[in-house]
Formats: sequence, C-alpha cells, structure tokens
Amino acid sequence: QVQLVESGGGLVQAGGSLRLSCAASGRTFSTYNMAWFRQAPGKEREFVATFNWIGGSTIYSDSAKGRFTISRDNAENTVTLQMDSLRPEDTAIYYCAAGAWGRDPTEYAYWGQGTQVTVSS
Repeated sequence: QVQLVESGGGLVQAGGSLRLSCAASGRTFSTYNMAWFRQAPGKEREFVATFNWIGGSTIYSDSAKGRFTISRDNAENTVTLQMDSLRPEDTAIYYCAAGAWGRDPTEYAYWGQGTQVTVSS
C-alpha cells in the first residue's frame, strides 16, 4: 500500500518554473513506478511523465518533453516534477500516481489528492 501527497503547486507567470513534489509512504516505495498526470477543467486526465524504478528510464508527453523533468529520491520517498518554461495551457491539477508503467491513468492503483498549478499569461 502506498499513500501519496503532492505539494508545490501555485500561481506562476508564463515562462516561469515550478517544482512539484510527491511524498510517498510505504515501505515498498522504491519498487513502484511513479508518474505525474494532470487534469484541466472540462478535460480528461492527461499523462505528463513517468519514471521506471528499474533502470530509471523515463517517458514524457510531447507537451512535457524538453520542459519538464521527473526524478525520484528513494531515500526520501519522493518523486518530483521540475517544470520550466511554463505556458498557460499547463494550467491544471497535477496528480502523482504509482503502481504502473505507461500513459494510461486507469492502470495506476495509487493516487494523490492533486495540487493546483495556474500559469498566467
């Protein structure tokens, strides 16, 4: 069982940066693949990035590629999403997820409560 708590959201101007963190509880955190998703008002939940615990490979959405970086610290039980060059279209609630590998949110067993990111133009 893994419990996830996100933090770090807020309001930022276009072109700015934010760093989201996801704190995980559970002794087997290091064995779970981790991911970030986001959901804007009126839209479906959208894949952002994922981190595979075996080998540390990553996958990014086309929108996130080159601007966002996902990383994890197994010693601290955290996964972070560094977001640079933010755009108004990045505005959404960002969710941390665990337990699967890939872009399909229905495959992830564990979710945080989400943190709001708002990018002003």
